[in-house]
Amino acid sequence: MIGWGQIFYGAALTTIVTALVFVFVRRERSRQVLIPALAAALLGPITWNAVLHRAGGNGFFVDIPFKPFPISWQDTVDGIVTFAVASVFLGIALRREPSGRVISLAALVAAVALLVDVYCY
Repeated sequence: MIGWGQIFYGAALTTIVTALVFVFVRRERSRQVLIPALAAALLGPITWNAVLHRAGGNGFFVDIPFKPFPISWQDTVDGIVTFAVASVFLGIALRREPSGRVISLAALVAAVALLVDVYCY
């Protein structure tokens, strides 16, 4: 089962990697984008992993036997929950922006969360 230390480590790492991707890859500097994106990168993984911690969802932590991409249900749903949280946060913050931009930003946050979860913790 995942412990609180690992939950907070993973969320912090996801937030740091998301910040690096948004600033250095996407060249995003707007606080209006960065604050909700980074908040979602922190709270999405905490939310899902706290549910698993409380429910004792050990069956979610089984990786598929494919070494290049050893994803589990826990990793997958972490990305999904992070996408949902990012969609809400960015949708509120960027309500006057085209929905395609909001969804692409939310998808990027979710992709980072998924990849960090699969490969880093």
